[in-house]
Amino acid sequence: MLKIRGLECGYGRMRVLEGVSLDVGKESVGLFGPNGAGKTTLIGAVMGMNKLWAGEIEFAGRQIGGTDTHLMARMGVALVPQERELFPGMSVEDNLVLGAAYIPHAKGIIPEQMEKVFALFPILKERRKQLAGTMSGGQQRMVAIARALMSNPKLLILDEPSLGLQPSIVAEVFEVLRELKKTVSIMVTEQNVRESLKSIDRGYVLENGKIVIEDSAEGLRTNPYVLKSYLGI
Repeated sequence: MLKIRGLECGYGRMRVLEGVSLDVGKESVGLFGPNGAGKTTLIGAVMGMNKLWAGEIEFAGRQIGGTDTHLMARMGVALVPQERELFPGMSVEDNLVLGAAYIPHAKGIIPEQMEKVFALFPILKERRKQLAGTMSGGQQRMVAIARALMSNPKLLILDEPSLGLQPSIVAEVFEVLRELKKTVSIMVTEQNVRESLKSIDRGYVLENGKIVIEDSAEGLRTNPYVLKSYLGI
């Protein structure tokens, strides 16, 4: 689905990613690492927000390096950013509709997609008329994920979905991700490695702009370095 080979990019003269290669198939893949490791930079490169210095990015058999962000959405890639970026003065329902309204393959199936996301997040159905900006942080995160799913994506990218959420909501979000990986490819960046490993199939550890570990979820759970550095064991 997604193939990245030898990716290098950065900001100004500062190189952030150095020769990064990874794959996301029909599965759920985690990307872990400390703040400043380059996780969000990598997502920006995939979504056309960061210019590639070197390397290639392929999606569904097509070279996409440098493709505009809005075209990536039309190709079937949906992003849930850290900041959520909802329209706070609009209702939950209207925010969801906007997730599909300008996507050719999705705008004709808005009612069906809305029922699917309401099945995943029942609280959103109850509060569909509530202004998004008046909801709790956890509920807003649900709206952001649901809005991305409204586009009926082939690949769902989530950037730190648990950031700032209370533990009970974090568990609920990752439970949804476990369900979603049955129908859509997922790439998720996270610092909550412990919870993430329960919902992914494989993962990569990114440090100082380089992939330092690649393994299955089970392999990462038992890797001595991951245990010490990311799980505190």
